[in-house]
Formats: sequence, C-alpha cells, structure tokens
Amino acid sequence: MGRPPRPRRMPDDIAEPGTMPVVSSALGIDRVVHERMRLAMIAALALNESLGFPDLKELLGATDGNLIVHARRLEDAGYISCTKITEGRAARTIYRLTPAGRAALRRYLERMESLASALRAPRAVAAGNPAEGDSDKTRSSPRPGSG
Repeated sequence: MGRPPRPRRMPDDIAEPGTMPVVSSALGIDRVVHERMRLAMIAALALNESLGFPDLKELLGATDGNLIVHARRLEDAGYISCTKITEGRAARTIYRLTPAGRAALRRYLERMESLASALRAPRAVAAGNPAEGDSDKTRSSPRPGSG
C-alpha cells in the first residue's frame, strides 16, 4: 500500500498563462539535431554539397572519435549519408546531408525561431495586458534631476 497519488495541478495554477505552449515547444526540440557538435555538422553539410572526414574534423575542431560518434548518430537518424571511397590505397569518407536531414534542420530552426519569438514577447502582452508588460517605458522615463 503506497500513498495515494498527488492530485495534478493545472498548468495555469503553476505558471503564467501561455507558459505551456512555450514549454511544450522547448521539449519538442529534436535532440539529435540540438546537440552542439551534431548541429555544427548539419550546418556545415547544409552549406556544402559534401565534406570529407578530415575537412569536417578540421572545421569542427573535433577529435576522430568524437566526429565518428556524432556522425554515426546522425547517420542512424537518417540525417546524413556516409560514403567510403577508395582513392588508390587510401580510403576516404564523404558525408552528405540527406533530404531528411535538411527537413530536420528546417524543423529545428522553425521551432527555435518560434521559441525565441515567444520568449521575447513581454509576459503581460502574451497574457493579454499590454499596459503592464511594457516595462521599457518605466526604465526610459527621465530620472529626477536629469532633465
């Protein structure tokens, strides 16, 4: 016999109105893309048709092992393709962003832009009271004796 479950509070009882959509948006970010090294890899590949392992490693300042682990994670998600070619006796690894990777990057950027916009909006304006949310007016009023 355990304790009875605590009654769940409604989001509006916990935080300001309009908080839940912002929180939900933040929690919905693609974690595969969001990790900084993988985001940098996807960004580099979005701007280049393809990049070889040494070029990508140098661009990112990554170690061999770090780059391999993150590339594998992106490849497993279907966001990049990895092609191994042989030039003479040397093997060369080429990475490309897949259409799914481009779509994931686009969704990620849209979500981040939406999240940034929601967080930049004054809270009172988001709650429907623009007069209280304009805290800049109180800061920009002249100080006594300054004018």
